[in-house]
Amino acid sequence: MQLNQLFKTLHFIYSHPLNRKRPLAAIGRFFRWQIGTRLLPYAVVVPFAQRSKLLMYRGLTGVTQNLYCGLHDFEDMAFLLHFLRAGDQFVDVGANVGGYTILAASEVGAQTIAIEPIPDTFQQLCQTVALNEASEKVQTLNIGLGAKREVLHFTNNLDTTNHVVQSRSDHTIEVEVRTFDETVDMTRPSLVKIDVEGFETEVLKGMSTSLNHANLQGIIIELNGSGKRYGYEDAAIHRQLLDAGFKPYHYFPFDRKLQLRDSYGAEKNTIYLKDPGFAMQRVQSAVKVKIHGQAF
Repeated sequence: MQLNQLFKTLHFIYSHPLNRKRPLAAIGRFFRWQIGTRLLPYAVVVPFAQRSKLLMYRGLTGVTQNLYCGLHDFEDMAFLLHFLRAGDQFVDVGANVGGYTILAASEVGAQTIAIEPIPDTFQQLCQTVALNEASEKVQTLNIGLGAKREVLHFTNNLDTTNHVVQSRSDHTIEVEVRTFDETVDMTRPSLVKIDVEGFETEVLKGMSTSLNHANLQGIIIELNGSGKRYGYEDAAIHRQLLDAGFKPYHYFPFDRKLQLRDSYGAEKNTIYLKDPGFAMQRVQSAVKVKIHGQAF
């Protein structure tokens, strides 16, 4: 790890909301993991939230942040834990190895569809689901989502940032792509997470029916400028979601409050909600979660 990246990681860990009471303990987890995986480079099982576990090994950058910080994407993951209920359906588009999926299925008990296009990552996702004995709650799909049925090339050597590319190379694979509407029963999802490294525009093109269904109350989506590699602008996605009846919100997990945003977030995911009153009732009535000594 380069020195600049090390300082950036340590600052993220030290300032994370779930580490505020014991920041040095969090830094200790980081160094124990870095040293331990160099001495014994094997996969290990570590606690995740209250009733779930993660399978981790060196190189899984996104997953290890959950070890250091409890919940890597604190506001978004906390919103999921507070908003969802057993019996809801959650769709995880770009599930990676299953952080959001396991929170939804194992912590809340929501029926979950986890969609991950990269075969190696998909196998890790399936292992995580099996580790948590969540197979009855989780349907895993090794496909990509887009605007139409087709086969596209994806990178397969970039960990959490694998993405669609235009041409084949030594580090690409062919992936079957379908639309959201044909893959998911559009009458059921109440919350969808979309993290597809800039391909969000194409995913939304393929979920026009679902997007306008009354049951879909929330979307957690990454809008960080990655779409520019395909000629897409995040502002257009923002307008599309506004036109579909969604508005962007900040979520404050410790206070259980929602605050309307002026626009989408460029550095973090953005939570879009259709009925903030309904969402507020859900989050304020949810049971408390305790991670790393912090209850929220």
